Amino acid sequence: MQAKSDIEAAARWATPMLWGRLSVKAFTRSWGRDVMLYTGGVSFFALLAVFPAIAILIGFYKAVLSITQVSEQAAALADVMPTAARAIFRLEIERLANASARTVSAQSFFAVVIGGYAAHRGFKALLAGLNLIHDEKEPHGFFKFNLLAFFVALAAFLLFTVVSGAVVTSRLLEHAGPDGATTASGGVPLDGLWPALGLAIGLTMLYRYAMSHRTPVAWAPSIAGGVVATVMSTVSSWLCAIYVEQIAPLGATYGSVGAVVVLLIWLSWNVNAIFYGGAFATEMEIAARSMGAPEIEPDEPLPDSVVSLSDRRASRPR
Repeated sequence: MQAKSDIEAAARWATPMLWGRLSVKAFTRSWGRDVMLYTGGVSFFALLAVFPAIAILIGFYKAVLSITQVSEQAAALADVMPTAARAIFRLEIERLANASARTVSAQSFFAVVIGGYAAHRGFKALLAGLNLIHDEKEPHGFFKFNLLAFFVALAAFLLFTVVSGAVVTSRLLEHAGPDGATTASGGVPLDGLWPALGLAIGLTMLYRYAMSHRTPVAWAPSIAGGVVATVMSTVSSWLCAIYVEQIAPLGATYGSVGAVVVLLIWLSWNVNAIFYGGAFATEMEIAARSMGAPEIEPDEPLPDSVVSLSDRRASRPR
């Protein structure tokens, strides 16, 4: 009987119409007017934190690597950005790579303060947006929420450092090995797979452990949301490059700050992809609950409608 029930559940999940409905519902959930407020907040603080993060990484790399290796390590980080935004990024990398160790160390100290503040605020906005998407009516307590944002930001920075190191290692092995020995099956270079793999793993853990107040989100929705968000982020980066380089060149409009505008557009599109992945995981939870899946059943039922900011304000104690 249990085997028959599992087969029927698997058959329902294999229906293309079900996945189409989940995609549409996730779009509605993640593109509400309230979520856009969090998208802007995350994008702004991410832009504020990205250059201090570069200074921190360059300071760390210069302590253990040569200047040439520092330049190669940092330049690999620019490849995930649209071409129009790489110029300002590479200029900052070159300036820090050629600066003295004492200057970089001093700048890294101030970067920790500024970047830490911006990253913490940005991850607070990201977590708040995911909580809203997941229909969490009651926000975390002040200390718990700030502590959670700190650990999520720290984990993201460590993952970012590991992925960038894996990309450069793959490139060094590719140049040293015969005929591109680090090419994955199907002819896809490994240095292009590391960022996608790291992003998928990071978002899966984010959705599972940081999106719900009550219980961790089940693995199946978390993994599905992480994969969907990673695919959307990759596609968004590609479309953003086409938009800013071929359809709407921003240099004529914004002049010297065009690269910053491009970077901000790219960040906002990727933040939208992250929120969409969280919405997709939430809709999977709701669909699984309607099918009677006990492993995805929360302690408290999720509401059928999307929670708005006004609902959350009304639920707070006076």
